[in-house]
Amino acid sequence: MTGARPILVVDDDRILRQTLVEQLQLEGEFTVQEAASLAEAREKLKAPDSRFDALLLDVSLPDGDGRDFCAELRKDGLRMPIIMLTGSDDEADIVRGLDAGANDYVAKPFRIAELLARLRAQMRLFENSEDAVFSIGPYTFRPSAKLLQEPLKNRRIRLTEKETAILKFLYRAGTRPVPRQVLLNEVWGYNAAVTTHTLETHIYRLRQKIEPDPANASLLITEGGGYRLNPEVAAVPAH
Repeated sequence: MTGARPILVVDDDRILRQTLVEQLQLEGEFTVQEAASLAEAREKLKAPDSRFDALLLDVSLPDGDGRDFCAELRKDGLRMPIIMLTGSDDEADIVRGLDAGANDYVAKPFRIAELLARLRAQMRLFENSEDAVFSIGPYTFRPSAKLLQEPLKNRRIRLTEKETAILKFLYRAGTRPVPRQVLLNEVWGYNAAVTTHTLETHIYRLRQKIEPDPANASLLITEGGGYRLNPEVAAVPAH
């Protein structure tokens, strides 16, 4: 199973928030944090180790306009998908939200199934876009460029297509170990000719590229019959 994707829901309607949390977490596909105001949302976004793969953002909040907040996030360099939730389906409202940097707009009342479909579609588009940039330990990971950058050492690491796919899937799993067979099926598909030995060889080569000490892996860890990423690994200053 894919790791649960972290989502932030920003809405001052407590009942709607609770419904969204329950429905989004139902299948284990997402983990959800809530904010009832822009101030609370800012706090959660700026928390240490904060990571959200998407935002569901209400337009009308007690301490400001969600569209202005969306524009602020884009100005700060946050690129994850943002879907605006609004009580109006007026075209001018929708245009203003999209102009502020929102990826999509859903008018209330909406069907959860439609919201989920739009959310998944935006996350798929983002993952494969030029904008998709993820932090893995000391590295900045750009899947579309098959590239890891280590700013402190001014180093760039080129990745193969399979290495990129392995890192993407492990990143999406968060801190949960992904069993070898699951990772194998995800990256290579259900190909009978490919065994876990192939995966282990790719993991070995990937560790040679990214680990400070490949013999004692600290970033790409073997755990519970599979692998996981360790987000706690800090950058090592260049000598």
